[in-house]
Parts: sequence; C-alpha cells; structure tokens
Amino acid sequence: MTENQVSYTEDSIRSLDWKEHIRLRPGMYIGKLGDGSAMDDGIYVLVKEIIDNSIDEHVMGNGKLIEVKITEHKVVVRDYGRGIPLGKVIDCVSKINTGGKYDSKAFQKSVGLNGVGTKAVNALSSHFRVESFRDGRVKMAEFEQGNLVNDKPEEDTNEKNGTRMTFSPDNTIFKNYHFIPEYLENQIRNYCYLNAGLVINFNDTKYVSKDGLLDLLRHKANEETIRYPFIHLKGDDIEVAMTHENQYGEEYYSFVNGQNTTQGGTHLAAFKEAVVKTIREFYKKDFDASDIRASIIAAVSVRVQEPVFESQTKTKLGSQYVSEGGPTMKSFVWDFLRKALDDYLHKNPDTADAMLKRINQSERERKDMAGIKKLANERAKKASLHNKKLRDCRVHLTDEKHDRRKETTLFITEGDSASGSITKSRDVETQAVFSLRGKPLNCFGLTKKVVYENEEFNLLQHALNIEEGLEELRFNRIVIATDADVDGMHIRLLIMTFFLQFFPDLVKNGHLFILETPLFRVRNKQKTMYCYSEEEKQAAVRELGNKPEITRFKGLGEISPEEFGMFIGEDMRMDPIILGKDTTIKKLLEYFMGKNTMDRQNFIIDNLRIEKDDVEGIAKEEEPVEEVA
Repeated sequence: MTENQVSYTEDSIRSLDWKEHIRLRPGMYIGKLGDGSAMDDGIYVLVKEIIDNSIDEHVMGNGKLIEVKITEHKVVVRDYGRGIPLGKVIDCVSKINTGGKYDSKAFQKSVGLNGVGTKAVNALSSHFRVESFRDGRVKMAEFEQGNLVNDKPEEDTNEKNGTRMTFSPDNTIFKNYHFIPEYLENQIRNYCYLNAGLVINFNDTKYVSKDGLLDLLRHKANEETIRYPFIHLKGDDIEVAMTHENQYGEEYYSFVNGQNTTQGGTHLAAFKEAVVKTIREFYKKDFDASDIRASIIAAVSVRVQEPVFESQTKTKLGSQYVSEGGPTMKSFVWDFLRKALDDYLHKNPDTADAMLKRINQSERERKDMAGIKKLANERAKKASLHNKKLRDCRVHLTDEKHDRRKETTLFITEGDSASGSITKSRDVETQAVFSLRGKPLNCFGLTKKVVYENEEFNLLQHALNIEEGLEELRFNRIVIATDADVDGMHIRLLIMTFFLQFFPDLVKNGHLFILETPLFRVRNKQKTMYCYSEEEKQAAVRELGNKPEITRFKGLGEISPEEFGMFIGEDMRMDPIILGKDTTIKKLLEYFMGKNTMDRQNFIIDNLRIEKDDVEGIAKEEEPVEEVA
C-alpha cells in the first residue's frame, strides 16, 4: 500500500448518533448557517422550528397565546397548548422521528411532519431546556449540544398547561451571530396574519391580526400608491389578498400550513396562472400574462394534508395534490379564484375598472420598450463575450439540486483595484464579481427605459437575470462593496436607488446587502488584528500594547487579495438593506436622491465609519448629485 492510499476496513465504517449527524451536517436540517444578517440564516430557522410547534397546537384549538422572548443570545418560547405528554418529553426533543404529528388525526394540517425540527434546535444549541406543564405537573430536562445533562423528576406546579422551550444557538456553529429585530418581527407578524385571533407577545409587544392576509398587505403595501382597494378572498383551506401598485416588479407572499414558503412552489405557481386565466376570462381579452401581473402585490395561503416540501427548511412546496385522493393544487386554486375573484370583480365595478387601467398601462409600457429591450439584449449578449465586467461563479441560485446555492453571492464593486482584489480572493464556486465603471447614473424619477439604455444597468440586470422578475435570480445575495469614504457612500446610494426604483421586490425579499470591511489593521510581531470601528481599534491597541503598527484602509484596493479572502469568507460581515414598516420607497428615494443635497450630505457624514476629521475634510469635496427634473 502506498503512502497516499487510505486503508478501508471495518474500522472505516461509522454510525453517527442523531446529534452528531445534525452537528456534522447542519445544512441538511436548517439550510445555510450564516451570522443572522440574512433572513433565511439558520438562527431564524431555529426560532421558527420551536414556534411552529406552538402554532400547530393553536391550529388544533389549544392555546390562543404564545409568549416569545429573544435577547442577544437566548430564545424563550412559552405556549399554552396541551403540553407534551410528560413521559415523552425527553424523547420528543432528542429522538429523531419521534413526535405527535405522525397521527394525522391529531395534527391534520401541521407545518412539521418529520419529527426533526426540535431535535435540530437541541443539537445545535449550547444550552437547551424543555419544560412541559400538564394537569398540575411539570417535567423539565436540560441538554448541552444535544447531550442530556439534567433529567429532573416530575413535580407539582401551578403553571397553566403548555410548553416552554429555552435555547441558545451554539456559537461554535453560528459564528459571531446576532439577531436582527426586523427579521424576528416579520416572522412574528406572519404567524399572526396566518392565524387570525392568535396573540403573540414578542419582547413585551403584543401582535395580533383580525383580518389575516388583508392585514399583511396593509403592512407590506403603500396604501397611498395602490391602484384599487385590496381584494380579500377566503375559502375552505385557501385565502388570498391582492392589489396592483405603481411600482415595478411583482411581489408575492406565499404560505402553506402557516409556513412562509419564500421560494414559492406549486401553490404559488397555480395562483399566478389562475389570476391570469380569471382576468382574461373576466375582461374577455387575451392579455399578455406579464401585463396582468406587472406591479401586482399578493399573498396566498393554503392548507394541505401532509405537505411535501423540497427541503427540510420548507421554503418551497412540492405537493401536486391538496390531499390524498383530492384535487390537484392547480385545479384547487383555479376553481377557487375562477369563482371568488370573478364574483368580486362583478360586484365591485370601480375596482374592475381600476385594474383594467393598470393592465392597459403595463401593456403600453411593454410595447413602448419592445424595440429598446431587443437592442439592449443583443448588446448584452455581445458584451458578455468581450468584456470582463462579470467574473461569474460556478454555482447559481437556480441550480435546484446544488447544496451551496444559498451561498451564491454577487459583489458589486467600483474600480479595477477593488474588483481585482475581490476577484483574486473570492470563492470561485459561489462568489461572483461585477465591476462598475465610475459612478452609476442617478436614476431617481426615471422610467425603466433607462435600464435598457444605460449600458451599466443593462449588463447588471442581465448578470442577475432579473429582467422578468426574481424567479430566475442567479445569486442569493447581492453585496454592494464600495470604499468607506464619501465617494464610496455616494456610489452605494446610487446603486441602492437603482434597485429600489426598478427592482424593489429584490430588496423586500432580503437579497441586498452592504459589505463591511475592516477600517484598520493593528499588529505587532506576534499578532495581527483587523478592526471594523474606532472602538475595535482602541481595544486592539490596548490588547497588543507596546505601540503596535496601525494601518488605516481608506479604499478596498489597499487591502491585499490575501487579506481580502479573510473578510469575504464564512465570517463575512454584511449589513442587510431592510425597509422598515413605516418606510415607503418613494419617500426613501426622495430623501436619498431628490433635491435635498444638504440632507444627503449630512446623512453620508453621519453614517460613514471613518474618523470625524476625515469626514469633515472630504465632505466639502463632494460633487453635487445629478438632479432629475
């Protein structure tokens, strides 16, 4: 046997227990890990898995209140359902394929069916505690990384029936993790929208919905810009809310058995098709499907028996049928909308007229741009052969079967040196680079025609493959990587304006981020530390002592490719672009890119992560932004 050959004997065969397998392959159970900067990162899946169990109890008629407390590194969820049978508490949180949801009579239309969720949370937590309160008795058990460390005997209690789960995500798996309040609030709100009447107390704030998906659209849409009042339709095991707005793109929120299917699936595909068919029949005109769906914002929720999802994280429904022996998903949704939406439009002629005007407007805009789009697409194909604006990666978000597609990232950079450093240090499997030439056009107030007429924007939308919507988006994360100075902040705002103006659904779905890179390198002969703020720099100086060498990075191009590789790897720091509940895109763009140069200058100065003296010196040199009449 040569030195490089590995022996293959009985000793090579291993059987992992449940917790070892989860910790070794966490992606199989909770998707990508992440640090909490993306809404689909693993720590939010952990929270969801625990709350899902409480929601299932509520759906079955047990408990109208759920209490959720989330601090920096600790999650507590208390429901008032029936409580886990006391003799099975440990089994239910530590034995794979153990749970009450295999009995379809007990959990007819549950979110989780495979008995894995709570066990995954247990195995991936540094500390996990379960308490079940049932008929005046309580059973408690504690675990560390899935290992039972405290099996406390049953005892009497005055607590009401239900379950309390407490856990802390393991920071050896979720490195440098942090919870973003807006993501958690969005999760909580969705639970309430899908379970009208359910009360969730989240960090001492009460959340409750009276009108279900109608409340969701009231929260998500801007009532000042919608073209007609929200349409809200409810049937057996299906609920729909929709309207058209003035913005570009299509915006959908889809759910199955209370699960937010962020990647859609058979139910959302059926809804899109049914909307088009119903509207064509109502107006007796063969509209182009894209004209009907342009600027739509809609939510659809269905409940099905034993749903089949395409992954453990349940983000895409694969079920072709609503129930065993029941109708197909397509016919179920189509039959409902054909009657309910048609009836609604007949009874509300003002809404029907407003919808028709919006569809006709979309048709005119599409025809007006047809020639420009054709020419722009031809230019993009030629450019992709001859220029190197896009350094592509090998894996893409559209690769349905690839394990790493959620990791796909496109860095948008400005300048040859910055793009060169990232290109040399990136992971060529999942990270791509798009290099801008100079400052992009301020597209505030412009029509979508500029996307095709402007070479930079045209090539960027083709690199992302978002011309027809997000369904074929090639990268999960779009990361703006600009220098930490006034010019860099200005370019950042111009890129954000492009996405908010023409592709707002990309931002609302959590795909847009700002890259954080270190401002300082502090080192001595023994150790090198990279610091992202003045506070971190001072702490590093105190730790290293003896007057360490301090380097200030004023541009991305100053960071060597070898160093850059450390900042865009698994510990990459990113700030997500999140639209707050009271933020409208129109007002946001007016503030950033309208005729308010001093406000914008002050915003840039206040938000730069560099020394105040530097800012005051270079702010005076900022060139005025091109204003749009």
